[in-house]
Amino acid sequence: MPYSSKLLDYFENPRCAGELPDANAVAEVANPVCGDVMKLWLKVEGNRILNARFKTQGCSAAIATSSYATEMIIGMDLAQARAVTREEIAEALAAFGKLRFAFQRSKRTAAAPLSFRV
Repeated sequence: MPYSSKLLDYFENPRCAGELPDANAVAEVANPVCGDVMKLWLKVEGNRILNARFKTQGCSAAIATSSYATEMIIGMDLAQARAVTREEIAEALAAFGKLRFAFQRSKRTAAAPLSFRV
């Protein structure tokens, strides 16, 4: 089953890509199954995420889910962001095929970097 048009849009036009120079929280996670790596930069004030940026090295699904997750958490408080699940991201992107299979075979996904400390 092919990727959804929404997932392909987030891959071809990633939102929030790049480093965040004034970040005060950074997380990095790697998927040991396929080798994807995501680095996430956050600007947090009080308990709220004011800004977020990412860099991902990996497949189209990894880049799209990183883009979506990063965009999604801006404006959330830290507890809300930590509660985001890989299933929520996959469902929001209507992601099927390879992405769903990757989620089933690995515990490390785009939601994993949200386990950060400020």
